[in-house]
Amino acid sequence: MKEEGDVDIPQTLPSGPSAFIPVEEILEEGPAQEMMSGLLSDGRVDHVTMAMGLHSSYLACFLRTQHALLQLDGPLPLSWRHFIIILASARHQCSYLVQHHTAAFLFAGGDETWLRGLHCAPPKIQRLQTLNKLLAHRPWIINQEHIQELVCPGAEARWSLAELIQAVVLMSHTHSLVSFVWGCGILPEPAQSGDQVQCSPTESCCSVRDEAKNQQEWSEAVNEVQLLMEKMRMVQQLGEEFTQEEMVTRFERERTESLLEPADVQHSVLPDCVSRFVVDADFTYQDFSPRGEQAPPTMRAQDYSWEDHGFSLMNRLYGEMAQLLDEKFQVVCALTYHTMAMHSDVDTSTLRKAIWNYIHCIYGIRYDDYNYGDVNQLLERSLKVYVKTVACHPEKTTPKMYFSFWRQFRHSEKVHVNLLVMEARLQAALLYALRAITRYMT
Repeated sequence: MKEEGDVDIPQTLPSGPSAFIPVEEILEEGPAQEMMSGLLSDGRVDHVTMAMGLHSSYLACFLRTQHALLQLDGPLPLSWRHFIIILASARHQCSYLVQHHTAAFLFAGGDETWLRGLHCAPPKIQRLQTLNKLLAHRPWIINQEHIQELVCPGAEARWSLAELIQAVVLMSHTHSLVSFVWGCGILPEPAQSGDQVQCSPTESCCSVRDEAKNQQEWSEAVNEVQLLMEKMRMVQQLGEEFTQEEMVTRFERERTESLLEPADVQHSVLPDCVSRFVVDADFTYQDFSPRGEQAPPTMRAQDYSWEDHGFSLMNRLYGEMAQLLDEKFQVVCALTYHTMAMHSDVDTSTLRKAIWNYIHCIYGIRYDDYNYGDVNQLLERSLKVYVKTVACHPEKTTPKMYFSFWRQFRHSEKVHVNLLVMEARLQAALLYALRAITRYMT
Protein backbone atom coordinates (compact mmCIF):
# COMPACT_ATOMS: atom_id res chain seq x y z
CA MET A 1 0.00 0.00 0.00
CA LYS A 2 1.31 3.45 -0.89
CA GLU A 3 2.24 5.45 2.18
CA GLU A 4 0.98 8.98 2.67
CA GLY A 5 3.27 11.43 0.95
CA ASP A 6 4.75 8.76 -1.32
CA VAL A 7 5.00 9.75 -4.94
CA ASP A 8 6.04 8.13 -8.17
CA ILE A 9 9.05 9.72 -9.85
CA PRO A 10 9.55 9.13 -13.56
CA GLN A 11 12.39 6.95 -14.67
CA THR A 12 15.74 8.64 -15.09
CA LEU A 13 15.72 11.27 -17.80
CA PRO A 14 18.54 10.26 -20.15
CA SER A 15 19.84 13.66 -21.16
CA GLY A 16 19.04 17.32 -21.49
CA PRO A 17 19.16 20.52 -19.43
CA SER A 18 17.18 19.23 -16.44
CA ALA A 19 16.97 16.18 -14.21
CA PHE A 20 13.23 16.87 -13.81
CA ILE A 21 11.96 18.16 -17.17
CA PRO A 22 11.99 16.03 -20.33
CA VAL A 23 14.20 17.60 -22.97
CA GLU A 24 11.40 17.18 -25.54
CA GLU A 25 9.15 19.49 -23.53
CA ILE A 26 11.84 22.15 -23.24
CA LEU A 27 12.50 22.04 -26.99
CA GLU A 28 8.80 21.91 -27.87
CA GLU A 29 7.48 24.59 -25.52
CA GLY A 30 10.53 26.84 -25.35
CA PRO A 31 11.38 29.52 -27.93
CA ALA A 32 13.33 28.59 -31.01
CA GLN A 33 17.00 27.83 -30.51
CA GLU A 34 17.85 30.58 -32.99
CA MET A 35 16.00 33.19 -30.93
CA MET A 36 17.82 32.22 -27.73
CA SER A 37 21.18 32.12 -29.47
CA GLY A 38 20.56 35.63 -30.76
CA LEU A 39 20.17 36.86 -27.19
CA LEU A 40 23.55 35.45 -26.14
CA SER A 41 26.88 37.00 -27.03
CA ASP A 42 28.65 33.76 -27.84
CA GLY A 43 25.77 32.06 -29.62
CA ARG A 44 25.71 29.10 -27.20
CA VAL A 45 22.68 28.28 -25.11
CA ASP A 46 23.34 26.97 -21.61
CA HIS A 47 20.95 24.76 -19.65
CA VAL A 48 19.62 27.55 -17.41
CA THR A 49 18.68 29.57 -20.49
CA MET A 50 16.99 26.56 -22.09
CA ALA A 51 14.82 25.96 -19.01
CA MET A 52 13.96 29.64 -18.67
CA GLY A 53 13.13 29.61 -22.37
CA LEU A 54 9.81 28.01 -21.44
CA HIS A 55 8.88 31.62 -20.57
CA SER A 56 10.46 33.74 -23.30
CA SER A 57 9.21 37.15 -22.11
CA TYR A 58 10.88 36.58 -18.74
CA LEU A 59 14.01 35.12 -20.33
CA ALA A 60 14.55 38.28 -22.38
CA CYS A 61 14.44 40.43 -19.18
CA PHE A 62 16.73 38.05 -17.32
CA LEU A 63 19.35 38.01 -20.07
CA ARG A 64 19.32 41.82 -20.35
CA THR A 65 19.90 42.07 -16.60
CA GLN A 66 22.66 39.48 -16.59
CA HIS A 67 24.35 41.15 -19.57
CA ALA A 68 24.35 44.50 -17.76
CA LEU A 69 25.72 42.90 -14.59
CA LEU A 70 28.53 40.99 -16.30
CA GLN A 71 29.39 42.92 -19.46
CA LEU A 72 28.62 46.63 -19.22
CA ASP A 73 30.80 49.29 -17.64
CA GLY A 74 30.59 49.54 -13.87
CA PRO A 75 32.64 50.26 -10.77
CA LEU A 76 33.90 46.67 -10.38
CA PRO A 77 36.29 44.99 -12.86
CA LEU A 78 34.77 42.14 -14.87
CA SER A 79 36.98 39.51 -13.24
CA TRP A 80 35.93 40.70 -9.76
CA ARG A 81 32.26 40.34 -10.73
CA HIS A 82 32.74 36.71 -11.74
CA PHE A 83 34.69 35.99 -8.56
CA ILE A 84 31.91 37.47 -6.41
CA ILE A 85 29.45 35.19 -8.23
CA ILE A 86 31.70 32.21 -7.45
CA LEU A 87 31.60 33.14 -3.74
CA ALA A 88 27.81 33.56 -3.81
CA SER A 89 27.25 30.27 -5.68
CA ALA A 90 29.40 28.36 -3.20
CA ARG A 91 27.16 29.39 -0.27
CA HIS A 92 24.48 27.06 -1.67
CA GLN A 93 26.87 24.36 -2.90
CA CYS A 94 26.15 25.17 -6.56
CA SER A 95 29.10 23.71 -8.44
CA TYR A 96 27.22 24.35 -11.71
CA LEU A 97 27.60 28.13 -11.38
CA VAL A 98 30.99 27.92 -9.64
CA GLN A 99 32.43 26.15 -12.66
CA HIS A 100 30.74 28.43 -15.19
CA HIS A 101 32.12 31.55 -13.55
CA THR A 102 35.53 30.07 -12.81
CA ALA A 103 36.00 29.79 -16.57
CA ALA A 104 34.57 33.28 -17.11
CA PHE A 105 36.83 34.70 -14.38
CA LEU A 106 39.93 33.38 -16.13
CA PHE A 107 38.66 34.53 -19.54
CA ALA A 108 38.22 38.06 -18.08
CA GLY A 109 41.87 38.08 -17.03
CA GLY A 110 41.38 37.08 -13.41
CA ASP A 111 44.36 36.08 -11.28
CA GLU A 112 44.47 32.28 -11.23
CA THR A 113 45.87 32.24 -7.69
CA TRP A 114 42.53 33.55 -6.36
CA LEU A 115 40.95 30.24 -7.39
CA ARG A 116 42.94 28.44 -4.70
CA GLY A 117 40.39 29.76 -2.23
CA LEU A 118 38.88 32.89 -0.70
CA HIS A 119 41.99 33.33 1.47
CA CYS A 120 44.03 33.99 -1.71
CA ALA A 121 41.76 36.83 -2.90
CA PRO A 122 42.50 40.48 -2.01
CA PRO A 123 41.46 41.54 1.53
CA LYS A 124 38.83 43.83 0.01
CA ILE A 125 36.98 40.87 -1.50
CA GLN A 126 37.50 38.72 1.59
CA ARG A 127 35.67 41.36 3.61
CA LEU A 128 32.50 40.66 1.61
CA GLN A 129 32.10 37.19 3.10
CA THR A 130 29.93 38.30 6.06
CA LEU A 131 27.52 40.20 3.83
CA ASN A 132 27.53 37.29 1.37
CA LYS A 133 26.47 34.72 3.98
CA LEU A 134 23.80 37.03 5.44
CA LEU A 135 22.30 37.76 2.01
CA ALA A 136 22.32 34.04 1.23
CA HIS A 137 20.80 32.74 4.45
CA ARG A 138 19.41 35.41 6.80
CA PRO A 139 19.16 38.82 5.09
CA TRP A 140 16.94 40.24 7.84
CA ILE A 141 20.02 40.41 10.09
CA ILE A 142 21.74 42.95 7.80
CA ASN A 143 21.98 46.40 9.40
CA GLN A 144 23.78 49.69 8.87
CA GLU A 145 26.78 48.51 10.88
CA HIS A 146 27.50 45.85 8.25
CA ILE A 147 27.48 48.57 5.60
CA GLN A 148 29.58 50.94 7.69
CA GLU A 149 32.27 48.31 8.22
CA LEU A 150 32.75 48.12 4.45
CA VAL A 151 32.41 51.73 3.32
CA CYS A 152 33.40 54.01 6.21
CA PRO A 153 36.36 56.29 5.30
CA GLY A 154 38.71 54.70 7.83
CA ALA A 155 37.97 51.14 6.75
CA GLU A 156 40.79 49.00 5.49
CA ALA A 157 40.36 48.14 1.79
CA ARG A 158 37.34 50.43 1.70
CA TRP A 159 34.39 49.83 -0.63
CA SER A 160 32.71 52.79 -2.29
CA LEU A 161 28.91 52.82 -2.18
CA ALA A 162 28.81 52.38 -5.96
CA GLU A 163 31.04 49.31 -5.74
CA LEU A 164 29.09 47.89 -2.83
CA ILE A 165 25.69 48.24 -4.47
CA GLN A 166 26.98 46.39 -7.53
CA ALA A 167 28.41 43.64 -5.30
CA VAL A 168 25.10 43.38 -3.40
CA VAL A 169 23.16 42.97 -6.65
CA LEU A 170 25.67 40.39 -7.92
CA MET A 171 25.43 38.32 -4.74
CA SER A 172 21.63 38.55 -4.44
CA HIS A 173 21.17 37.81 -8.15
CA THR A 174 23.37 34.74 -7.80
CA HIS A 175 21.72 33.39 -4.64
CA SER A 176 18.32 33.59 -6.35
CA LEU A 177 19.67 32.05 -9.56
CA VAL A 178 21.03 29.15 -7.50
CA SER A 179 17.44 28.60 -6.30
CA PHE A 180 16.40 28.23 -9.94
CA VAL A 181 19.29 25.86 -10.72
CA TRP A 182 18.46 23.51 -7.84
CA GLY A 183 14.68 23.96 -8.11
CA CYS A 184 14.61 22.96 -11.79
CA GLY A 185 17.21 20.20 -11.42
CA ILE A 186 19.57 21.88 -13.89
CA LEU A 187 22.28 19.49 -15.07
CA PRO A 188 25.84 20.45 -16.07
CA GLU A 189 26.61 21.00 -19.72
CA PRO A 190 28.53 18.11 -21.33
CA ALA A 191 31.67 20.27 -21.49
CA GLN A 192 31.75 20.66 -17.70
CA SER A 193 33.84 18.23 -15.70
CA GLY A 194 32.33 15.20 -14.01
CA ASP A 195 32.71 16.13 -10.32
CA GLN A 196 29.34 17.85 -10.12
CA VAL A 197 27.24 17.64 -6.97
CA GLN A 198 24.01 18.94 -8.49
CA CYS A 199 20.96 16.83 -7.71
CA SER A 200 20.88 13.57 -9.57
CA PRO A 201 17.85 12.51 -11.60
CA THR A 202 18.29 8.98 -10.28
CA GLU A 203 17.76 9.95 -6.64
CA SER A 204 14.70 8.20 -5.21
CA CYS A 205 13.56 7.11 -8.69
CA CYS A 206 10.87 4.50 -8.76
CA SER A 207 9.69 2.12 -11.44
CA VAL A 208 6.66 3.17 -13.41
CA ARG A 209 3.45 1.90 -11.82
CA ASP A 210 1.03 -0.32 -13.64
CA GLU A 211 -1.67 1.19 -15.82
CA ALA A 212 -4.46 0.92 -13.24
CA LYS A 213 -2.51 2.83 -10.60
CA ASN A 214 -1.47 5.43 -13.16
CA GLN A 215 -5.13 5.91 -13.99
CA GLN A 216 -5.99 6.27 -10.30
CA GLU A 217 -3.25 8.87 -9.80
CA TRP A 218 -4.44 10.73 -12.89
CA SER A 219 -7.94 10.95 -11.40
CA GLU A 220 -6.58 12.14 -8.04
CA ALA A 221 -4.47 14.79 -9.73
CA VAL A 222 -7.42 16.02 -11.83
CA ASN A 223 -9.47 16.30 -8.64
CA GLU A 224 -6.66 18.30 -7.01
CA VAL A 225 -6.74 20.79 -9.89
CA GLN A 226 -10.54 21.13 -9.68
CA LEU A 227 -10.35 21.72 -5.92
CA LEU A 228 -7.66 24.39 -6.35
CA MET A 229 -9.71 26.18 -8.99
CA GLU A 230 -12.72 26.19 -6.65
CA LYS A 231 -10.60 27.68 -3.87
CA MET A 232 -9.27 30.35 -6.24
CA ARG A 233 -12.82 31.30 -7.23
CA MET A 234 -13.84 31.52 -3.58
CA VAL A 235 -10.88 33.75 -2.71
CA GLN A 236 -11.62 36.02 -5.68
CA GLN A 237 -15.33 36.26 -4.93
CA LEU A 238 -15.24 36.68 -1.17
CA GLY A 239 -12.76 39.52 -0.88
CA GLU A 240 -13.32 39.56 2.87
CA GLU A 241 -12.30 42.58 4.92
CA PHE A 242 -10.69 42.16 8.32
CA THR A 243 -9.46 44.46 11.03
CA GLN A 244 -5.77 45.33 11.01
CA GLU A 245 -5.32 43.24 14.15
CA GLU A 246 -6.84 40.19 12.44
CA MET A 247 -4.62 40.73 9.37
CA VAL A 248 -1.52 40.78 11.59
CA THR A 249 -2.73 37.66 13.41
CA ARG A 250 -3.18 35.84 10.10
CA PHE A 251 0.34 36.83 9.00
CA GLU A 252 1.85 35.59 12.28
CA ARG A 253 -0.13 32.35 12.04
CA GLU A 254 1.14 31.76 8.50
CA ARG A 255 4.70 32.58 9.51
CA THR A 256 4.49 30.08 12.39
CA GLU A 257 2.92 27.40 10.22
CA SER A 258 5.64 27.91 7.62
CA LEU A 259 8.21 26.27 9.90
CA LEU A 260 8.29 23.32 7.52
CA GLU A 261 11.51 21.41 7.32
CA PRO A 262 12.40 19.24 4.34
CA ALA A 263 13.80 15.79 4.92
CA ASP A 264 17.44 15.84 5.84
CA VAL A 265 19.04 15.31 2.45
CA GLN A 266 22.54 13.91 2.37
CA HIS A 267 24.43 15.14 -0.68
CA SER A 268 27.91 14.10 -1.68
CA VAL A 269 30.84 15.66 0.10
CA LEU A 270 31.49 19.02 -1.50
CA PRO A 271 34.33 19.00 -4.00
CA ASP A 272 37.21 21.26 -3.10
CA CYS A 273 36.36 23.50 -6.06
CA VAL A 274 33.31 24.67 -4.06
CA SER A 275 34.32 24.31 -0.40
CA ARG A 276 37.46 26.43 -0.80
CA PHE A 277 35.26 29.49 -1.34
CA VAL A 278 33.07 29.00 1.74
CA VAL A 279 33.83 30.54 5.12
CA ASP A 280 31.69 29.56 8.13
CA ALA A 281 29.97 26.71 6.28
CA ASP A 282 27.81 25.92 9.33
CA PHE A 283 26.03 29.28 8.97
CA THR A 284 22.87 28.37 7.04
CA TYR A 285 19.23 29.33 6.77
CA GLN A 286 17.36 29.68 10.04
CA ASP A 287 13.65 30.38 10.25
CA PHE A 288 12.82 34.06 10.52
CA SER A 289 10.66 33.22 13.53
CA PRO A 290 12.41 30.40 15.41
CA ARG A 291 10.34 28.62 18.00
CA GLY A 292 11.01 29.75 21.53
CA GLU A 293 13.12 32.73 20.51
CA GLN A 294 12.40 36.43 20.31
CA ALA A 295 11.34 36.98 16.72
CA PRO A 296 13.22 39.67 14.78
CA PRO A 297 11.06 42.66 13.86
CA THR A 298 8.88 42.17 10.81
CA MET A 299 9.59 44.40 7.81
CA ARG A 300 6.30 46.06 6.89
CA ALA A 301 6.16 46.55 3.14
CA GLN A 302 4.46 49.90 3.76
CA ASP A 303 7.55 51.08 5.69
CA TYR A 304 10.14 49.90 3.14
CA SER A 305 9.04 48.60 -0.24
CA TRP A 306 10.75 48.18 -3.58
CA GLU A 307 8.34 50.51 -5.35
CA ASP A 308 8.55 53.40 -2.87
CA HIS A 309 12.02 53.05 -1.35
CA GLY A 310 14.34 50.39 -2.78
CA PHE A 311 13.93 51.41 -6.41
CA SER A 312 14.66 55.09 -5.76
CA LEU A 313 17.85 54.32 -3.81
CA MET A 314 19.01 51.84 -6.44
CA ASN A 315 18.23 54.41 -9.12
CA ARG A 316 20.56 56.90 -7.44
CA LEU A 317 23.42 54.45 -6.96
CA TYR A 318 23.04 52.07 -9.93
CA GLY A 319 20.50 53.64 -12.26
CA GLU A 320 20.41 51.26 -15.20
CA MET A 321 20.23 48.22 -12.93
CA ALA A 322 17.26 49.71 -11.04
CA GLN A 323 15.32 49.93 -14.31
CA LEU A 324 16.25 46.38 -15.35
CA LEU A 325 15.35 44.86 -11.98
CA ASP A 326 12.07 46.76 -11.87
CA GLU A 327 11.15 45.50 -15.34
CA LYS A 328 12.04 41.93 -14.34
CA PHE A 329 9.92 42.10 -11.17
CA GLN A 330 6.96 43.49 -13.11
CA VAL A 331 7.23 40.90 -15.89
CA VAL A 332 7.39 37.91 -13.53
CA CYS A 333 4.50 39.15 -11.39
CA ALA A 334 2.29 39.74 -14.44
CA LEU A 335 3.35 36.57 -16.29
CA THR A 336 0.32 34.47 -17.17
CA TYR A 337 -1.06 32.46 -20.05
CA HIS A 338 -4.51 32.19 -18.42
CA THR A 339 -4.07 28.43 -18.22
CA MET A 340 -3.85 25.97 -15.35
CA ALA A 341 -3.07 22.31 -15.97
CA MET A 342 -5.72 21.17 -18.46
CA HIS A 343 -7.86 24.35 -18.12
CA SER A 344 -7.80 27.60 -20.11
CA ASP A 345 -9.23 31.09 -19.54
CA VAL A 346 -8.22 30.96 -15.87
CA ASP A 347 -7.40 34.01 -13.75
CA THR A 348 -4.34 32.84 -11.80
CA SER A 349 -3.54 36.20 -10.18
CA THR A 350 -4.56 35.14 -6.66
CA LEU A 351 -2.41 32.00 -6.88
CA ARG A 352 0.64 33.87 -8.15
CA LYS A 353 0.24 36.52 -5.47
CA ALA A 354 -0.07 33.85 -2.77
CA ILE A 355 3.23 32.26 -3.84
CA TRP A 356 5.03 35.64 -3.92
CA ASN A 357 3.65 36.76 -0.56
CA TYR A 358 4.36 33.38 1.05
CA ILE A 359 8.05 33.71 0.14
CA HIS A 360 8.15 37.25 1.52
CA CYS A 361 6.37 35.99 4.63
CA ILE A 362 9.06 33.41 5.37
CA TYR A 363 11.59 36.20 4.80
CA GLY A 364 9.79 38.31 7.42
CA ILE A 365 8.10 40.81 5.09
CA ARG A 366 4.42 41.62 5.71
CA TYR A 367 1.88 43.40 3.50
CA ASP A 368 -0.72 45.13 5.67
CA ASP A 369 -3.39 44.87 2.97
CA TYR A 370 -2.98 41.15 2.21
CA ASN A 371 -5.07 38.39 3.79
CA TYR A 372 -2.55 35.66 4.62
CA GLY A 373 -5.41 33.22 5.10
CA ASP A 374 -5.39 33.03 1.26
CA VAL A 375 -1.94 31.42 1.39
CA ASN A 376 -3.27 28.51 3.43
CA GLN A 377 -6.27 28.22 1.14
CA LEU A 378 -4.30 28.10 -2.10
CA LEU A 379 -0.93 26.52 -1.31
CA GLU A 380 -1.02 22.85 -0.33
CA ARG A 381 1.62 21.52 2.02
CA SER A 382 3.74 19.78 -0.64
CA LEU A 383 3.92 23.04 -2.62
CA LYS A 384 4.87 24.98 0.52
CA VAL A 385 7.64 22.52 1.37
CA TYR A 386 9.00 22.77 -2.18
CA VAL A 387 8.78 26.58 -2.34
CA LYS A 388 10.37 27.10 1.06
CA THR A 389 13.17 24.64 0.29
CA VAL A 390 13.97 26.23 -3.08
CA ALA A 391 13.84 29.74 -1.59
CA CYS A 392 15.74 29.13 1.65
CA HIS A 393 18.01 26.09 1.31
CA PRO A 394 17.87 25.14 -2.38
CA GLU A 395 20.68 22.59 -2.06
CA LYS A 396 18.18 20.37 -0.18
CA THR A 397 15.76 20.19 -3.13
CA THR A 398 15.00 16.62 -4.22
CA PRO A 399 13.21 15.08 -7.22
CA LYS A 400 10.51 13.84 -4.83
CA MET A 401 9.74 17.41 -3.77
CA TYR A 402 9.48 18.53 -7.39
CA PHE A 403 7.19 15.68 -8.46
CA SER A 404 5.04 15.78 -5.30
CA PHE A 405 3.28 19.09 -5.93
CA TRP A 406 0.86 19.99 -8.74
CA ARG A 407 1.04 16.48 -10.19
CA GLN A 408 -1.17 17.27 -13.18
CA PHE A 409 0.43 20.60 -14.07
CA ARG A 410 2.79 21.15 -16.99
CA HIS A 411 6.52 21.35 -16.33
CA SER A 412 6.42 24.90 -17.71
CA GLU A 413 4.01 25.81 -14.90
CA LYS A 414 6.43 24.41 -12.32
CA VAL A 415 9.23 26.45 -13.94
CA HIS A 416 6.90 29.44 -13.58
CA VAL A 417 6.76 28.74 -9.83
CA ASN A 418 10.56 28.71 -9.78
CA LEU A 419 10.67 32.10 -11.51
CA LEU A 420 8.35 33.54 -8.84
CA VAL A 421 10.47 32.00 -6.07
CA MET A 422 13.66 33.34 -7.63
CA GLU A 423 12.43 36.91 -8.05
CA ALA A 424 10.59 37.12 -4.71
CA ARG A 425 13.72 35.89 -2.96
CA LEU A 426 15.86 38.40 -4.87
CA GLN A 427 13.58 41.31 -4.02
CA ALA A 428 13.43 40.33 -0.33
CA ALA A 429 17.23 40.18 0.00
CA LEU A 430 17.64 43.49 -1.85
CA LEU A 431 15.08 45.18 0.40
CA TYR A 432 16.99 44.27 3.55
CA ALA A 433 20.33 45.33 2.07
CA LEU A 434 18.98 48.58 0.63
CA ARG A 435 17.24 49.44 3.90
CA ALA A 436 20.57 49.01 5.71
CA ILE A 437 22.31 51.23 3.14
CA THR A 438 19.54 53.83 3.51
CA ARG A 439 20.00 53.87 7.28
CA TYR A 440 23.77 54.15 6.90
CA MET A 441 23.38 57.12 4.55
CA THR A 442 20.99 58.92 6.88
